[in-house]
This record gives sequence, C-alpha cells and structure tokens, in this order.
Amino acid sequence: MIKAQEISIEDFNYELPNDRIAKFPLPQRDQSKLLVYRRHARAGDNPNIQLPEIAASRFSQIDTFLPDNALLMFNNTKVIQARLVFQKTTGASIEIFCLEPKEPSDYAQTFVQNRSCTWLCMVGNSKRWKGERLLRQIDNLQFTVARIANYGDTHLVRFEWDNPDWSFADILEQFGELPIPPYLNRQTEESDKETYQTIYSKIKGSVAAPTAGLHFTDAVLDSLKKKHIELEELTLHVGAGTFKPVKADRLAEHEMHTECISVKKSTVEKLLSHAGQVFAVGTTSVRTLESLYYIGSILEKNPDASPHELAVAQWMPYQSPNQLVLSVSKSLQNILDYMTRTHLATLTTHTRILIAPGYEFKIVNGIITNFHQPKSTLLLLISAFIGDLDWRKIYDYALAHNFRFLSYGDSSLLM
Repeated sequence: MIKAQEISIEDFNYELPNDRIAKFPLPQRDQSKLLVYRRHARAGDNPNIQLPEIAASRFSQIDTFLPDNALLMFNNTKVIQARLVFQKTTGASIEIFCLEPKEPSDYAQTFVQNRSCTWLCMVGNSKRWKGERLLRQIDNLQFTVARIANYGDTHLVRFEWDNPDWSFADILEQFGELPIPPYLNRQTEESDKETYQTIYSKIKGSVAAPTAGLHFTDAVLDSLKKKHIELEELTLHVGAGTFKPVKADRLAEHEMHTECISVKKSTVEKLLSHAGQVFAVGTTSVRTLESLYYIGSILEKNPDASPHELAVAQWMPYQSPNQLVLSVSKSLQNILDYMTRTHLATLTTHTRILIAPGYEFKIVNGIITNFHQPKSTLLLLISAFIGDLDWRKIYDYALAHNFRFLSYGDSSLLM
C-alpha cells in the first residue's frame, strides 16, 4: 500500500465543468439530490437479495437509508462575517479575512471583547497596506485596524474601537461580510446570511460552512428522531484552508491548517455506547471524531497532558504503529477519565489531522457529505473511506446524473 506522504495529488483530479457548480442553494434545502453508496449491500437479513451499490434519492428521504439506533454527529459551528473591507485615503481597497483569534485565543471570549482583540488574518491587496492604521466609522463608533506582524500568507492584526457598548461580535455584524467560497465566483448576497448557515448552527467561529449540514430541515430532523436515530453535536471551527485544492505535487509537501475542536463529555460517552453505528455529517465532523482516537492515544502515554499537548498533528495517524494497538473503546475511555480528573465538561483543543488513502478509520462508520473540488484534502478523505476506484465511480455517476457540486450542491450518504 502506498504511503500517504507519497500520494500524487494529480491522481485525485477530475474534470468539473463550471455549470455543475451550484452557485445558489435550492429553495427547499431537503429537496436536494442524495446519492447513496453501499458497499456489498444486502436487503435486510436476506443475503440473496443484492441492493444497488449506488442509488439516487432525495435528501428528505435520508432517514430510510440510515440504520435504526444510529448516532448522527453534527458540527454546530456558526459562520462569522469574517471578511472586512477598508478603503485607504488613496482609494485602495484592503480586505482583511479573520482566520482565528489570538488575543484572547478563546473564541467565546474574543467575541465579547468590547475594546480590542487580535486575530490571525489573511490580507487582500497587502502590498498597498504600508503599515498605517485603517479606519471605518459610523455615528457612535470608530473602528481601526493595525498590522502587528507578517507571517507570509497570514498576518497578525489588532482591531480596536472606541465604544465599549459594542462587542467584537457586534463589530463583525456591522462591518463584516459572510465569506462565501471563492469558487462560487459571485458577491455575497443578503440571502446567504441564512442559506450559508445550518439550521442548528450555534457556536460562532467558522469562516466556511460545514456544508453537508446545509441540507437538513426541521422536517428531516423530526423524521430521524421518529426512527430513534440519536442526534448529537460537536464543534469544529472550519478554517479557510478546508476547501482549498492541494497545490503541491506530493501530499508530503502539503501543510494542513489548524482548526479548533470542542467535544462534550456526554458526547464521548455516547460514542462509547454506539460503537459501529456512528455517522458523521460532513468531513469536519469526521476529522473531529477521528481526532478523538489520537487524543486518547496521547493520553495513554501522557495521562496529564495539557489541552495544548492534546493537539493532533498532521501525520500522527501514519507515524506511530504502537497507537494502532489501542482499541477505540480504550482511547475514548482515556478521554473520559481525563475529563473527570480535570473536571472538564468540554474538551477543547486543536487538530491538523490529514485523512488520506492509507488511513484506517477508527470511529466513523458512515459519512454524509457534498461533492468536493478536484485535488482537495476533502476528496482525499472520501477516497480513504471508500477506496480510490469507488470515489471515481461515485463522482462519474454524479456527473452523469446531473448532481450539483460543491458547497450549495447535492450530497451523498457513504456507508
């Protein structure tokens, strides 16, 4: 088997016509198409009845394909209006894209700041910003931004404002724009503020939506509950790097972005009781769930690790064969024991996990996900889950049957 680091990104390329990229969502979320993939599928207990490996349906019917008593995991992150545009006195436009908070570094704390905060940002038209403070204002507020440090593609930026009645969350609501994906090739519209959020989004922090969740409606959630499918939430704040194609020729040259994850103690307990029945809504949920196994592995060796030391590195799943001996239940139990000892109701840390062919899935048994860009880490994750030949088979089927692609497109259920 080829090592993940040796993978050629060109092997995960396919032709995606522009007219197959959904520029807007459907009027009714759950009327999107659903591709259902089942390897070696059988009907009920009868081994003689073969079901189609790939079938097409509507998302509103997804409850009919999920097994009873499954645990469905949702990412409850909420997209922030992270794009801020400033005009210099010369007329030049400077775009600042907030990536992650640095001072304070806690998402909840940074949004309630009422004087200043510091973020790691991307800066558009950076060469025209010579270091002067940029300014925007309305009647009762003056809002300024200064660049503190330059790290190449990213910049440390300090925001300050002169009215303590305004929180940073208020600032973003007033001055920010929702950062819809660049491949939509259009400006953000007012409707995106609703359609580019999942109906269960709660925790502010993402700069991109966990798009598999955009198909869910209250009616779909009700149908799942009636089937006794348990719904549970976790949080991964989606970074700007999630949907970017890999530019390196070999995967070893690609650097994964860091993302903040939060998981409740009660969620870990439910994962322990639903072994073999865990379905992840979206690749962000997959990355969070699979990261838990490696967090438990770290705790196996270092039971008193700090939250910082629990961060999952990009190549960790491929570097330590000793970790493969640890059972999933033991790994999750390590997390529970740690949270009990440290009186934690919620575990918060970071992950850079890269899931690519050669990866052995530990916790996730099924994935609900959209159709992803060519040469993206998301497509690598799908290939790792179902196999190289099968991802091509699925994507060929979707293209041949007029499925809509990317963030506002249709979805698939992979089992």
